[in-house]
Amino acid sequence: MSYAVVASRALDGVQAPAVMVEVHLANGLPSFTLVGLADTEVKEARERVRAALAQSGFEFPHNRRITVNLAPADLPKESARFDLPMALGILAAQGVIDPQRLAGWEFAGELSLAGALRPVTGAVALALGARQDGAGRRLVLPADSAALAARVPGLEVHSARHLGEVVQSLLPQGEALPLARPPAAVGRPAGPDLLDVRGQRAARRALEIAAAGGHSLLLIGPPGSGKSMLAQRLPGLLPPMSEEEALESAALQGLGASELAPADVCTRQVRSPHHSASSVALVGGGSPPRPGEISLAHGGVLFLDELPEFARSALEALREPLESGHITISRAARQARFPARFQLVAAMNPCPCGWLGAQAVTGRTCRCAPDTVARYQARISGPLLDRIDMQVEVPAVRPDELLNGPAGESTAAVVARVRPVQALQQARQGGPNAGLAGEALETHAPLAPAARQFLQNAAQQLGWSGRSIHRVLKVARTIADLAAQEVIEVPHVAEAMQYRRVIQGG
Repeated sequence: MSYAVVASRALDGVQAPAVMVEVHLANGLPSFTLVGLADTEVKEARERVRAALAQSGFEFPHNRRITVNLAPADLPKESARFDLPMALGILAAQGVIDPQRLAGWEFAGELSLAGALRPVTGAVALALGARQDGAGRRLVLPADSAALAARVPGLEVHSARHLGEVVQSLLPQGEALPLARPPAAVGRPAGPDLLDVRGQRAARRALEIAAAGGHSLLLIGPPGSGKSMLAQRLPGLLPPMSEEEALESAALQGLGASELAPADVCTRQVRSPHHSASSVALVGGGSPPRPGEISLAHGGVLFLDELPEFARSALEALREPLESGHITISRAARQARFPARFQLVAAMNPCPCGWLGAQAVTGRTCRCAPDTVARYQARISGPLLDRIDMQVEVPAVRPDELLNGPAGESTAAVVARVRPVQALQQARQGGPNAGLAGEALETHAPLAPAARQFLQNAAQQLGWSGRSIHRVLKVARTIADLAAQEVIEVPHVAEAMQYRRVIQGG
């Protein structure tokens, strides 16, 4: 038989559409033609497949005209994951493998010139795509990639280290490929403890509220006041990831530039890009489109230190994802949609020199003119600031309090308070309070009559937008949850209002 079909998958954003690798051998001038909108990496497979088959002890049809079609033809294909399906298709077209035995199997893997299988990008996304297409699919991946893909339940994933192993498993008397096992959970070392933070009672309270309700947070204070320390301790207050959250995060991590470590599969990601990062680095882009920092932080924390130093275009690109929880990257030839539901934590100085309002504690006088301070704070646009739930002042700490003051509460003590609140929100509305919107906000955030009137008067006097009112209401809902109260009262609203009055933005 001179024709064979091998199933594989491409990557289109975080989706993994099915691809059929069709191989046809014909008489004629010897050639190896690859069609189907293949990228350069895929076209280079011709030489890798030729050498891998020869080095693995199989005959390459040098005297035949080989045509490989990657269908559907209008779907762009990239990466070297099609090496293994091409090699198997050539062997099946020659009759070495029975083409019928390829039914129900999907293959992906890069081949070395010696026939060894190398890891592929997007292993978890490939497994999720195979599971989504229906039961009974069996996936073969290189050993390292298979271990990650094996975390997807309801799918049979087999691992292989060499082309010869895969071919032998497809022969009538061949030995079956071993089932892949997910790597053992190797928890990260315990993160920094809140016990290390001295003073900053108000900022610690705000951090607890942000962790309990999943709220975005902006910390504003002079250098050395503890903004970064507080931000670094937020991940330790967040709840464990669910199975679906972990898989979605792992699928996105597998599309990034760095390889996903097994210990990080079930860990909430913490991304801390430098302030020189471009808008493409933050939200994603390129050709083909790749996820940016906001998508790699999906389900975790995005920490932006020195917020005003980021390019204005990069900060403005965060506005839509903060509201919608996803980002759509549109280019001339392709469009990709990535999840981007992250918890934003940002830090900034109050002025360019950093010492505004710190003279009483540090003895250092701010050298910035009022216009300079206004321009500096105006680097954070009003629409972006409107989308940040909480804006908290972190004042300088006195030396005697820093050196001799009592230690604060530990992370474990705060976790004991926020875990029941996080579980309550999950049971009540299926997610944190920060995600409440529309009718769900009206249903799950009931206001006492006095609290409703208080919020209405305050919003009118302060000129708040509808979004600001809803943000305050969400934070007040979390404060009421921490107080174990079903109805939001005036003190809850009053405290929530204090977290939106630090800077005005530009």
